[in-house]
Amino acid sequence: MKTLLDILLFAAMVFAMVIPVKHTLFIFQQNRYEIGRMNAWLKENIWLNAAKSMIPLFLAAAGIILGVIPAICEYAAIIVCILLGLYGFKDEKTKTYIKPLVYTGRVKRQIAVMAVLAALWNLALILSDFYFAAPLSAYLMSWVLLYPMAGITAPVEAAVKESYLNDAKRILKQRPDLIRIGITGSFGKTTTKNIVQSVLSERYNSLMTPASYNTPMGITRTIRELLKPIHQVFVCEMGADHVGEISYLMDFVHPSIGIVTSIGPQHLNTFGSQENIIHEKMMEVEMLPENGYAILNYDNEFIREYQIRSHVKRTTYGIQNQDADYRAVNIVYSQTGSHFTVVHEDEEIEIETRLLGELNVLNILAAVAAARYLKVDWHTIQRACRQMKQVEHRLELKKINGYRFIDDAFNSNPTGSAMALNVLAMMPNHRYLVTPGMIDLGERQNELNKHFGTLMKNRADTVILVGEIQTKPIYEGLQESGFDMNNVIVMSRERDALTYIYQNASVQDTILLENDLPDAFNH
Repeated sequence: MKTLLDILLFAAMVFAMVIPVKHTLFIFQQNRYEIGRMNAWLKENIWLNAAKSMIPLFLAAAGIILGVIPAICEYAAIIVCILLGLYGFKDEKTKTYIKPLVYTGRVKRQIAVMAVLAALWNLALILSDFYFAAPLSAYLMSWVLLYPMAGITAPVEAAVKESYLNDAKRILKQRPDLIRIGITGSFGKTTTKNIVQSVLSERYNSLMTPASYNTPMGITRTIRELLKPIHQVFVCEMGADHVGEISYLMDFVHPSIGIVTSIGPQHLNTFGSQENIIHEKMMEVEMLPENGYAILNYDNEFIREYQIRSHVKRTTYGIQNQDADYRAVNIVYSQTGSHFTVVHEDEEIEIETRLLGELNVLNILAAVAAARYLKVDWHTIQRACRQMKQVEHRLELKKINGYRFIDDAFNSNPTGSAMALNVLAMMPNHRYLVTPGMIDLGERQNELNKHFGTLMKNRADTVILVGEIQTKPIYEGLQESGFDMNNVIVMSRERDALTYIYQNASVQDTILLENDLPDAFNH
């Protein structure tokens, strides 16, 4: 009888652990499989998640209380574990994820290791007759097992990564004729990459890293799966949130043209200081070959004031800075896009585009500088700018259910969010702003979100803040600026904000979606 009860308890504990393990791996994935990021997330969110978990914690506590009664201890543990499992599956069915868990090969390997570790732990608990601890263990143990799992899988992931990287390096080595363009910056990388690709593909057979593939593995996957002998140009987005990552990517890809779009406080948590960010981003310029070409945003003071320790040829672009080599003047925005004049030496070229905002004008200037260096004529550049599509989730003007949206939902930052507000300000009729604020800004996060709130006056008419806790500094900034707080609404979920929009806005109004936080950071 006891053996049967032990088997039933083991099965019940496994059942109870399924959803907690999934949730743990989901949070780990959103923290980029980095233990350091995971620790920071746990430190910030542990009590918040405990507050949201009162029902399963109450059940686990009931299991402990009943588990001290010898006659019913194992029966109680089985029943409570089953109830915990049922609650977990029921709760999971009601959840809607912004970015759900992606079952990559890496995640599948993690699941396998977690399953083995959980099985060993459950067996040890049962064989020790610690039945009272079974429910609490089933609910919380996945967070503990995460650490040995990460340690066990780390060598495997490193070996897999190294194998793929070596294959990608071999492919690149066989293409010495390939024109390679590296694009980095605190923000604007993906949009600039898309614009460069749109312009250069008018003349060259060009490949770019898709979506936001800007890590070693994302770039590796692009090279191994997409790069073909017919490609003449490779446009590579290079991301970094730790010191040394740009140097690593430069040694990997070896671009001859480097574009630095911006430098700001993005990823302060992992870089540690603004100085580290500046030095890391500018490593792209300093590691270009002697015959290389650097393209720099001179509106950015960090880039402008940096003393470059190489003699690589370089050009600059900007809107505000009068000394930039490529400048945009006479900028006019409308509901259909932007019109401006590019001034370069004694040339003045008119540009029309469907893209919106000063940041996109700067990104186009970077693409123009790269195209002119590669001998693309002005007529081709003008045609490409007229025809280029808006970049998804980056000041993308679009219709949703008949309503006019400006979708700027990707990874908001202080400079980009301010420019998005300026775009919203020029729109007709009532202007709605929906935002959860900005993250990953280190110790300055509250300060920068508060400043973001102060900028909303006279640019938005109704502000909907998503997530009471993380948007509190924005709320304070709105109050400080004298914004009409009757037109500020705080909601817990983005879908509730959209429901409010559809119930109250007209199709002539404009709705700006500024940032879209992953589930792990939205509270």
